Amino acid sequence: MGAGHDHGHSHGGPPPGTSGTAAAAYKGRLRIALGITLTVLLAYVVGSALTGSLALFAEAGHMATDAVGVSMALLAIHFANRPASSRRTYGYARAEILAALLNCLLLLGVGGFILFEAIERLANPTEVPGGQTVVFGLVGVVANGISLALLMRGQKESLNVRGAFLEVLSDALGSLAVVLSALVIMATGWTQADPIASLLIAVMIVPRTVKLLREALDVLLEAAPRNVDMDEIRSHIMALPGVQDLHDLHVWTITSGMPVLSAHVVVDHLALDSTGHEKMLHDLQGCLGEHFDVEHCTFQLEPSGHAEHEAKLCH
Repeated sequence: MGAGHDHGHSHGGPPPGTSGTAAAAYKGRLRIALGITLTVLLAYVVGSALTGSLALFAEAGHMATDAVGVSMALLAIHFANRPASSRRTYGYARAEILAALLNCLLLLGVGGFILFEAIERLANPTEVPGGQTVVFGLVGVVANGISLALLMRGQKESLNVRGAFLEVLSDALGSLAVVLSALVIMATGWTQADPIASLLIAVMIVPRTVKLLREALDVLLEAAPRNVDMDEIRSHIMALPGVQDLHDLHVWTITSGMPVLSAHVVVDHLALDSTGHEKMLHDLQGCLGEHFDVEHCTFQLEPSGHAEHEAKLCH
């Protein structure tokens, strides 16, 4: 005795009128952000060649990796919105999480590379023209600021978009570090400000990336969403009239914005006969729809003693 049910409303999902995963609504903005990233990347390549600035070179490499990351995010959205099949019953929605995971690995690699190069430059300082470096750095600050504004809303709803947002954010902070280091060089002539700015870029990348990595792994390991209190869900279900027990309660996330719940609900014989299966299922689904952000619920209604019967059959 069971039923699946889609509540038809999502708290914090894509804007009304859109379909697919949470990131799908922001595909156009991701494309614009990618275009901006590639433009600034080209400017930084030219700037690093003209000035010899390690900070600009680090940012050029950083932005090249970020361009790959945003491209993967767009590719993941394409696959995630392909229709489900009899073999892949949830479609390719999990592709977004895999893209976020790959973005994390790329970011960690870039952070390590910048760290290595910065230590090398500290040991062997190089003359850097501060004025030209400031100009190129300001281009990056403004351009990345635009990209951040475009992705601000989406990063709250999708790990995939958040991965791209964090990459742009680290780019913006890196560009700001480039500008500040160049100003220090112009004011004091202290050329080691350039590799120190590169070290700051590496330090800014790692903590945010580790946090995103942890969240992506939680989804892949099918951990309960952080905003869902399992004990509270259990208490609400147990409080419904006629419910005697609850077991095999699971809540997990297919991808960002797609939480799923399944449970076996033990119901009193008399209550089930008097209320009816359909009314009992509506009560369960209404309870979760009203109090919790769970998009899709599947319940199996069981009479008393059914769990013990299942256990005997399994053995």
